[in-house]
Amino acid sequence: MGQITMTQALNLAIDEAMAEDDGVFCLGEDVSAKQGGGVFKVTAGLTEKYGEHRIRATPISETAIIGAAVGAALAGQRPIAEIMLMNFVGVCMDQIVNHAAKLRFMSGGQTPCPIVIRTTTGVGVGFGGQHSDMLEAWFAHVAGMHVVTPSNAADARGLMRSAIDANDPVVFIENILCYGLTSEDPGPGYRVPLGKAAIAREGSDISLITYGRTVLDALEVAGELEKEGISVEVVDLRTIAPYDEATVLASVNKTGRALTLHEAVRPFGTGAEIAANIQEKCWDNLKGPVRRIGGTFSAVPFASHLEQAWIPTKAQIVEQIKASVGKL
Repeated sequence: MGQITMTQALNLAIDEAMAEDDGVFCLGEDVSAKQGGGVFKVTAGLTEKYGEHRIRATPISETAIIGAAVGAALAGQRPIAEIMLMNFVGVCMDQIVNHAAKLRFMSGGQTPCPIVIRTTTGVGVGFGGQHSDMLEAWFAHVAGMHVVTPSNAADARGLMRSAIDANDPVVFIENILCYGLTSEDPGPGYRVPLGKAAIAREGSDISLITYGRTVLDALEVAGELEKEGISVEVVDLRTIAPYDEATVLASVNKTGRALTLHEAVRPFGTGAEIAANIQEKCWDNLKGPVRRIGGTFSAVPFASHLEQAWIPTKAQIVEQIKASVGKL
């Protein structure tokens, strides 16, 4: 099928879903052709194909975007709502948490709320403290939500199709630094099930559990450490909530060691929840404490050298792995 970027993969998945189902439509501040198909061009070309009634430009109001999406979902449509940058979800948390996430439960299962909330974030491009946060733990903490973040283009295509199919709201997190990554195109109809992790690299000495952009760092470190005789298994969660407990625990029971890694700040992160779960359920097979790596517990700095110091580094990953396996 050839190579595609993550941007192209997302565009193809949305295009395919819109072609198959007239109820699928996009809305957001800059999704239409008049705004160039989005800041990151994910919806480029779709206005020309489906018209402005299905690629709907909205006012600069996150509350209005999600409120309209909830109403459309209750009316039987499948909206894909774009919140341009993840920090902006704070403006519309009531619509997401108290409405979209709870409507199926509060109606006794009678009113599903099939919304995909696309949002972008990422540290390392100088966007500053109000435009760079990974806030996946906010939503993973809310019952009724799916939280998804792909690390490669093929998964992005498959996860987006599954997200659009889902009958509950999905927060779909796209990392700015991943948009240009290429993968072999898996082709039309491809889906990655929500809640299913992938073993991105097999190993035997330690399980490195991560997701999104940090999967790339994990794979690079695993390749480097292999030369030193350390075998790292990389588990790419793909879906953060619900997380694939079975795959994670099987990996840790095999290797006996675990390290969680994410770009979000370390305290109170999803890595802490996974680490606690591993500690509870793999205790008899653990050869040492479960370790965690995350971003610095502060706002993301704007200055480039400070921003780079904020991000979890490959050197930190190496140090933690070597400490865990006793090869410092």
